[in-house]
Amino acid sequence: MWIFGWKGPSGFSASSTAEEVTQGIDGSALAAIVTGASSGIGVETTRVLALRGVHVVMAVRNADAGRNVKESILKEIPSAKIDVMELDLSSMASVRKFASQYQSSNLPLNLLINNAGVMATPFMLSQDKIELQFATNHLGHFLLTDLLLETMKRTARESNIEGRIVNVSSEGHRIAYSEGICFDKINDESGYYTWYAYGQSKLANILHAKELAQRLKEEEVEITANSLHPGAIISTNLMRHHGLINTVGQMLGKYFLKNIPQGAATTCYVALNPQVKGVSGEYFLDSNIGNPSAKAKDADLAKKLWDFSCTLTNPK
Repeated sequence: MWIFGWKGPSGFSASSTAEEVTQGIDGSALAAIVTGASSGIGVETTRVLALRGVHVVMAVRNADAGRNVKESILKEIPSAKIDVMELDLSSMASVRKFASQYQSSNLPLNLLINNAGVMATPFMLSQDKIELQFATNHLGHFLLTDLLLETMKRTARESNIEGRIVNVSSEGHRIAYSEGICFDKINDESGYYTWYAYGQSKLANILHAKELAQRLKEEEVEITANSLHPGAIISTNLMRHHGLINTVGQMLGKYFLKNIPQGAATTCYVALNPQVKGVSGEYFLDSNIGNPSAKAKDADLAKKLWDFSCTLTNPK
């Protein structure tokens, strides 16, 4: 049981669940993409959005696993509108294929929930020869968002409903490398440290949302972009590369970690709750606005990361 139940200005706390923060909300006019929707908080995010009437597209690396999740949700919620599409965020070709297929479906897009991620992996390169955590957690989502942004803009104009982009980051962003983002050494195996690299990728999630929010504001587009920390959560597979830590966490987690319904709460709050209307460029935790690190507030660093990401996703 989560022991910190103090409520913030939103009226919610660390112990609030995804169902509680979306109680009474009608999302039947909305369409959403949830990446990493076949495991952990991605499953609960999908379930609760579907429960509120949202048409959810599960963007998953393993389509069979995605279909199994869809079937289990449909058993509970027969009226749920859920589709499954394949997406490997570590591959830019896969991201481009997914975006093209989504655009061809002619579905609207109100909510883009960039949830998928890997944590503290051994040093590996993606298919595009980029360090895996940076490639998967940040760059894949950066490209996906860029490719789907026109669809979101059109949906916002035609529906007159605010679009929302939600980046699932982590308090782990505070343990990035000292310079924040190692632009010149993104693939340097000799200086690689699993947790710093994870922190770097999560810092990038916040900076991405921050810079995107500024650009959308300047364009006067009715789309917001925010990031969040879901909480330290028991029973996810993020720690699969760290057997001992994972085992200890499973043993002790019920006393001081969030469960899955609590872990998905902040994502669902930022995606659906009317309290967040018009709020953009913020970092949330426990379904309230939080205070990220100084690096995460650095507008120059955010702009530099944006330009760097554009270069990596659109090589000349």
